[in-house]
Amino acid sequence: MEKGKGLARRWAVELHDVSSSSSSPAFPDPPGFTRSAPEAKAWEVAQAPFKNLMMMGFMMWMAGSTVHLFSIGIVFSALWQPFNALRSVGKVFEPFKDPRVDTLAPKLLFTALNLAAMGLGVWKLNTLGLLPTNASDWVSSLSPAREVEYAGGGIPLM
Repeated sequence: MEKGKGLARRWAVELHDVSSSSSSPAFPDPPGFTRSAPEAKAWEVAQAPFKNLMMMGFMMWMAGSTVHLFSIGIVFSALWQPFNALRSVGKVFEPFKDPRVDTLAPKLLFTALNLAAMGLGVWKLNTLGLLPTNASDWVSSLSPAREVEYAGGGIPLM
């Protein structure tokens, strides 16, 4: 007889749950466990950009106010990450797609925090002088001024 064949193993245990409910009456929920966890998790996901906002603000402060490779990379990252997050709001909150979980308020908070992060990136662009906010930044697009006065040396021009 081959080893392990024909003999029932007494020490083997079936670990899969065959009941239709998520928890059986024999096993009560542990202390502190609530069934409203998906909504709380949705709020956690919605508040995650705040941590990124604080970190990005600190990195921008450390980059200084001069234009160099490090500061340009930080600003690019500060603009790109929230942009990608705003494009994928639906994917971020897809795990919480449940009629019992209201995700409108978390989605609005997530969007507002990402827009604030983009605003921080635009502010840093302005402090670096990379945004055209002065009239002198647009001089090249202005037409030359029309001459108002002519001076001639005693010879009539007409």
